[in-house]
Amino acid sequence: MILVEFLALFLCGTFFGAAVYISIAQHPATMKAGIPFAAAFFPPMYGLAAPMQIVSALGGTLAGIGMWFFGGSLLWLVGAILLVFVIPYTIIILKPINDQLLDMQAKRSEAETEKLLNLWAPRHWVRSIASGLSFATYLWTSIAA
Repeated sequence: MILVEFLALFLCGTFFGAAVYISIAQHPATMKAGIPFAAAFFPPMYGLAAPMQIVSALGGTLAGIGMWFFGGSLLWLVGAILLVFVIPYTIIILKPINDQLLDMQAKRSEAETEKLLNLWAPRHWVRSIASGLSFATYLWTSIAA
């Protein structure tokens, strides 16, 4: 059980840390570097970040469910629900914007690209907040046990 608990905390914490870093530092910094840079940076950043975030979200969710299933507090399940929320949220809310930003063949003006990047930022914060709540729930449950 300690391994499952470790995986839940580690994977959820990894997702949360990455999401907050992107929201607080990376995205604002790329925007300050200029829209052409931000537009060019987004596809390779996304290509590297997405696999790690998928593994972290799915693995952290499954480990949280495992902790609850094998007799842990109901809070493990609550944390898992908060973490798994980021997956459909990303597919439904962020993916349409991501797809546009990843389309390097699209003929967009700099203003249109800036609008997409500005739409993306607050929506990404939802992932940061949900995963942060999940991590806090996991951590609280782990410490309280």
